Amino acid sequence: MKLKTTKHELVDALSVTSRATSTRSALQALSGVLLEASSDGTVVRATDAEISLELSLAAEVELPGSILVPGRLLADVSKTLPDGDVTLATREPEGDLEIKAGSSSFHLRLLQADDFPKFPDSAGDPVSLDSKAVSETIGRVAGAASTDEGRPVLTGVFMTAEADALTMVATDSYRLAVKTTKLTTPVSTPIEANVPARALRELSRLIEAAGEDTELQLWLGENQAVFGSGGTRLASRLIDGQFPNYKQLIPDKFDHEVSLDRDELLDVVRRVSQLAQRNAALKLSFSEGELTISAETQDLGDAKESMPVSFQGDLLEVGFNPDFVRAGLESIQEDEIVFKLISPLRPGLLEPAAGEDFSYLVMPIRLND
Repeated sequence: MKLKTTKHELVDALSVTSRATSTRSALQALSGVLLEASSDGTVVRATDAEISLELSLAAEVELPGSILVPGRLLADVSKTLPDGDVTLATREPEGDLEIKAGSSSFHLRLLQADDFPKFPDSAGDPVSLDSKAVSETIGRVAGAASTDEGRPVLTGVFMTAEADALTMVATDSYRLAVKTTKLTTPVSTPIEANVPARALRELSRLIEAAGEDTELQLWLGENQAVFGSGGTRLASRLIDGQFPNYKQLIPDKFDHEVSLDRDELLDVVRRVSQLAQRNAALKLSFSEGELTISAETQDLGDAKESMPVSFQGDLLEVGFNPDFVRAGLESIQEDEIVFKLISPLRPGLLEPAAGEDFSYLVMPIRLND
């Protein structure tokens, strides 16, 4: 194989694909990136067996071929090359790849390409999706997905689309984020899949790089999803198992609905949360016309701040994980929010007062008497 490209093109391609390489797998091939050059063009592929990435590399192909090279090392080397043209050529007797740019030259040992998995099939008609809607929705809910591999079904984002509505749901059993976004173009086929949150976060990065006006396509198989955007394809396994019925987790009625300025509340939460360490709760005390937010960590200190609110009734004190409350507020883009509450032992719900269809449910923490 021999091809010529530029440092800029090579760095851009490897900075994306190297994110899908694995450094932990016993299969050495998963630590590599596959360079495949033909008369149809050059593609770069990487996979860690969970997600796979493929993108086109702008290059002049002098000799077609396919090689597997250590991914992270090739990416690091490419960043240090001098600007301008780069030539990549295999040396068959030595079993390596020669990289030349200016007066610099590198030789990287090749990996066994036969062990590299094939990129998942994307045959059939894809479903076209609104890139901007998908990216925005991912950004609002993916952070609520679990990172506990012991409960794999919760490490995904449950994604559905029908007609002109896209809905994504994520939960780690302590909080729940639900976002429905209106699509500019209705989907041709209903979609339902539990996609790993990591894969969707990577997809969001690809959409941002390609531009939110770039068409996004989805090929959905029985246990695999392939997304295509701007000459890049991302494939991900789907998560088996029954995702929780999120509609049953959200209470039908709340005893209190308090309207608050989102930015003001977020600022107070950020300040006071500095003293909510070592699993300490953020305490929200609602009284007539006032909300007091406080936190205390033994041996460190305490913090308290009050703000006026439209609350009526007896004193209501509820404790929450400060990080969860902050993340929920940061996920809302409207100026005014509604905090819905029932009791100190029931979950609270954060929603925008008007506009977008977004809900963020957070479980309480029992406060010490």
